[in-house]
Amino acid sequence: MLSSGDSAVQLAVFIGLMVLVAALVYFKVRGKGAGEDADSKEVFLAGGGLNWFFIAGAITLTNLSTDQLVGMNGNQMLLLAWWELSAIVGLSILAFVFVPIYYRANCTTVTQLLEKRYNQRNIRTTISALFLIGNILIYLPAVIYSGSLFMQSLFGLESHVVSVTVSDSEMSFDLTLIAIATVFAVVGAAYAILGGLRAVAVLDTYSGVGILALALAVVFLALQAVNFDIVTDVPPERLTMIGSNTSPIPFHTLFTGMILIQIFYWSTNQNITQKALAAPTVKEAQKGVMAAAFVRFLIIPAIVVVPGVVAYKLFGDVGDKAYGMLVAEVLPSWTSGMFAAMIAAAVLTTYSAVLNATTTLYTVDLHKPYINENARAGRLNRIVGIAATIIAVLLVPVYANAESIINLLQQLNGLLSMPILSVFIVGLLFKNVDADAAIAGLIWGFALYAFHNFTLYAKGAVYEGETVYQHFGLDWLHYIDVMVIVLVTSVMAALIVNRLVYGKRASFGWRGGEGAGVATGG
Repeated sequence: MLSSGDSAVQLAVFIGLMVLVAALVYFKVRGKGAGEDADSKEVFLAGGGLNWFFIAGAITLTNLSTDQLVGMNGNQMLLLAWWELSAIVGLSILAFVFVPIYYRANCTTVTQLLEKRYNQRNIRTTISALFLIGNILIYLPAVIYSGSLFMQSLFGLESHVVSVTVSDSEMSFDLTLIAIATVFAVVGAAYAILGGLRAVAVLDTYSGVGILALALAVVFLALQAVNFDIVTDVPPERLTMIGSNTSPIPFHTLFTGMILIQIFYWSTNQNITQKALAAPTVKEAQKGVMAAAFVRFLIIPAIVVVPGVVAYKLFGDVGDKAYGMLVAEVLPSWTSGMFAAMIAAAVLTTYSAVLNATTTLYTVDLHKPYINENARAGRLNRIVGIAATIIAVLLVPVYANAESIINLLQQLNGLLSMPILSVFIVGLLFKNVDADAAIAGLIWGFALYAFHNFTLYAKGAVYEGETVYQHFGLDWLHYIDVMVIVLVTSVMAALIVNRLVYGKRASFGWRGGEGAGVATGG
C-alpha cells in the first residue's frame, strides 16, 4: 500500500497519531492509575466513575477489531450485517435485564452472580476458569496475530522466516510478524497494567472516534468509486438480507440461536460487561450500553459489510483480501499512516480490554478467594498481565503455522457459549438447584456440541455417492440452530441431575430481583 517514496512520512504519521492518543489518555487518567497499591475497584472498575460516554466507547471498541473489519468484509455480502444488527438485542438485554442484577449483587465479575445464585463457590470458580482459558489461549493471541498480519501487509514489511524442528515436526517462525505482535502486546499491556480499566476505557473512546470516522470515510469513498451503485454486476445472494438455508445466516436463525449467541456475548461475557459495571449508577450504565447499541445500529453494520460488497464489484471474489485491496484503491496515499493508526488502535483497544478482564477474573475469582484474600489488586494486575502477555506472544507462531487454527479455535470457543449460558439461565430462572447439577448440565452441553461438531457434522453422511454435511441429519438445520438444542438440553440435563442425583426439586421463578445491595466480594 505504501510506496517507497512516502513510506517514511506515513510511518511518521502513524507513530505521531499513536503518541497523540497515548498522551491524551495519560492526561485524562494521570493520578488515577492502577499502581501496585491500588484497590480492586480502581483497577478493575475505574473507581466506579465511568460516565455513559466512556462506557459506550469501551464496549464498542472492545468488540470492534481487525477480525471484523477484515473477516466480515471478506465474506463480501450484506447478510453478515445481521451479526451487528442483532447485537442490539443483546445490548438491550444487558442494559435492562442484567445490569440491574449485577449492580444489586455488587458484582465485579459476572461469575460472582453465579456464586450468589447457587450459594456455592465452585460454580463461580469453574466458569471463571473457562473464561480465563478462552481469553488467554484464544482472544489475546488471536487479536495480536491478526493485527500484526494486517500491519505487515499494509507496510509491505519483509518476512524473516526461520525454521526449527519440534518433535519431528518443522515449525516456521516469521520474526517480523512476531516482532510486530510483541509490540502490540507490550503497548496494549501497558495501558491495562499501568492504567487499569480507566485507561482502557479512555483509550477505547478516544481511539474509537478516529477509527469510526476513518472507517466511515472508507465506506463513502468506496461507494463513490462505484457511483453509489452496488447492485449492478453483483449477484443477488450477496445483496439480500434474507438468507437461504444454505447461506451463512439463514433467516429463521435470527429468531432461534442468533438471539442466544448475542445474550451470551453481550450479557454474560466479562470482557464486555465489566465496562458496564464501572458506572456510578445503574442509570448511567444503561445510558452507556444503549449508546453503544445506537452506534452498533448506525455505524458498525455499514463499515463491516459495504466495503466487502464494493470490493466484489471491483475485484471479484477475493475473500479476506477485500478490505485491504479496497482501502488501497480508494484512500489517498497520504492517508496510509492514518489508516495504519486506525488498525493499530483497533488491535490495542481490544487487546487491552481483554487483558484487563483477564486479570480481573484471576484476581477476584481465583487468587483472593483461594490464595491470599489480602493481596494487592494493583500488584496482581501487573503480574498476571505480564504473564498473560508473554503467553499470548508465544502462541502467535502456533496461529501462523496452521491455516485452520483460527476456525478451529472459534469452534472450540463455541463449545462453551451455550453451556455457560445455561448455567446463568438455571441460576436466574430456578430455585433449589445444586451448583454441581448446573455444572453437569454444562458438561452435557460441551459433550453434545463436541460430538455434533467434530464427529457427526465433520464426517457427514453419504447420499447417492456424495458426502452431505447436515446438522443432526436435517438439511434445514444450521449450526446457529444447534445452539438452541445445546442450550435447552443443557438446562434440562441440569434439572434432571438436580432431581435424580441430588434429590432436589427445582422450582421455577425469576430471581433477578433477589439480593438487592448484598455484596459478593471482590
